[in-house]
Amino acid sequence: MCGITGFYSPKKVFSETELHAMTDAIMHRGPDASGYYTDETIGLGHRRLSIIDLSANANQPMHSDNNRYVIAYNGEVYNFREIAAELKQKHQVNFKTSSDTEVILEAYSKYGTEFVLKLNGMFAIAIYDKEKKELFVSRDRIGIKPFYYFWDGENFAFASELKALTKLSYIPLEINHNGVYQFLHLGFIPAPQSIYKSIKKLESGTWLKISKNNFESHIYWSINQQVNEKVISNEKEALVKLSDLLMSSVQYQIKSDVPFGVFLSGGIDSSLVTANAVNLSGVKVNTFSIGFEENRFNESVYAKAIANYLGTNHHEFIVSYKDAIDLIDTIFDVYSEPFADSSSIPTMLVSKLAKKHVTVTLSGEGGDELFMGYGSYQWARRLNKPLIKTFRKPIESILSRSNSRFQRHASYFGYPNENLKYSHTLSQELYYFSLDELNNLLSENFKKYPGSRNIELLNNFGVEIDHLGRNLTSMEKQAIFDLHFYLQGDLLTKVDRASMNYSLETRVPFLDHRIIEFALNLSPDFKYKNGTTKYLLKEILYQYVPKKFFDRPKQGFAIPMEKWLKNELQFLIDDFLSEKVIKKYNYVEYNYVKQLKEDFLKNDKGYLYNRLWLLIVLHKWLVKNVA
Repeated sequence: MCGITGFYSPKKVFSETELHAMTDAIMHRGPDASGYYTDETIGLGHRRLSIIDLSANANQPMHSDNNRYVIAYNGEVYNFREIAAELKQKHQVNFKTSSDTEVILEAYSKYGTEFVLKLNGMFAIAIYDKEKKELFVSRDRIGIKPFYYFWDGENFAFASELKALTKLSYIPLEINHNGVYQFLHLGFIPAPQSIYKSIKKLESGTWLKISKNNFESHIYWSINQQVNEKVISNEKEALVKLSDLLMSSVQYQIKSDVPFGVFLSGGIDSSLVTANAVNLSGVKVNTFSIGFEENRFNESVYAKAIANYLGTNHHEFIVSYKDAIDLIDTIFDVYSEPFADSSSIPTMLVSKLAKKHVTVTLSGEGGDELFMGYGSYQWARRLNKPLIKTFRKPIESILSRSNSRFQRHASYFGYPNENLKYSHTLSQELYYFSLDELNNLLSENFKKYPGSRNIELLNNFGVEIDHLGRNLTSMEKQAIFDLHFYLQGDLLTKVDRASMNYSLETRVPFLDHRIIEFALNLSPDFKYKNGTTKYLLKEILYQYVPKKFFDRPKQGFAIPMEKWLKNELQFLIDDFLSEKVIKKYNYVEYNYVKQLKEDFLKNDKGYLYNRLWLLIVLHKWLVKNVA
């Protein structure tokens, strides 16, 4: 696990000094070693967090055995030993290290771009061919590891984090107003966009080839392509298969030359990962959880009970508003662009706690999206009923005139059209602005920016989802939307930046591509059955941990932001949503924001807290980054 930087510039618009500055900007991703490679065209930088083969021989950039290729790589490839064995047998490759980096490099040397299909892992890879003067870059199938890049038709630059690219004076940092628009709707800026027009996120499952006269882009794996015509419909066979896949994934991911642990929230996903890790590990497993002083948000008691049952070495940290205040400024440095998931605060705190004991953690991301754990999937099912479709506008009108709870529910019925229903449902599940609300919130000045309200990315999903390998249920469609957008743009981004800020590697066993491909083609009846969410996962979990431990409502990894913004964190509303700040940047209408603040603070509409948090995050970012 590391951080990578680099550039390809035949016109030499970037310098070696800037390469060092870029790499220093992500030192937290790899405090153990640094390395560089440059020639007249290329620059590669690397910061290393030593996980596999701790020797200096495994440092990067690394050169291939034939000295033709050089690699800078971030991530972990879990099946590297099997690939190494194949390379030894078929191509007589003799390895000098026991690292996965060398295996990746030799696999590219022997198999070319097709080698990525052999990799089981999370990765962002850059390989330079000295002979052809050609740069190859690739990102893992589901976007676990980040990759930002700049390309102006002649010059290419890349980095693990956005902040590194801002060190290059050649790159213009003009605000991407459509990115702001997407952020206010979703809480993050989805790939391929970033907050800057000139900087993109490499989309998951994609590789690029860059040379003096060529820029080639290729999708080698996509979620949509994995949807088959037939579903897995035998429950017993499905249970055995999924159980085996989870065991295999966890077995892969607990392999490390440094201590590992598991983030244990007390929920279904993290408990199942922990149970497998305990069964497979030869040492006592460390587990880590976060609780809150406010009892309604405190799941740490459940995590502790499960840890005691499984016999782990458990650590917990109880979070107060003071801990949140201490992290407010740090969060904006960590995420580099507007990012509104406030659970990044406890994620950073639990990462900080874990780093005191381990260098690698396992986490449960992906379980909800793959096995229908979110409440938004119930809304997708309700909204698809013919009667609801016919009368949704009257229903919305009636509910919006009721109490605050029903007003909150009314928002689900107000989606613009069928294609945009998926982003709308996610947005309202997270308490963010609907597209209709944004039309009233955004200033006339903001609306003048070309393309600022482009919804093509979200609309295209709605078109494409109806033309996959089979007819999907409404719940399946919403879940695939979340895999494309919410999982990658929010959850994986949150965990990567939060953990790597403390030089902690976090692995995600549910996102082994074999499990993703299995889950996409599992009968939806085994995900949601007789009112039970994540049915098949639970059936597996109950073989390890008794059902009584989970007889409670799903809570999620949330913080008491509504309470904090009305009390200890109200200064953020005062500081960043003042008339002076709002009118200075002129992105949103102050009168609309003023009414939001009044409704939230005085009119018993507490559910508006995340809309205010979005605006706080945006304006705090603007104050810091825009004159």
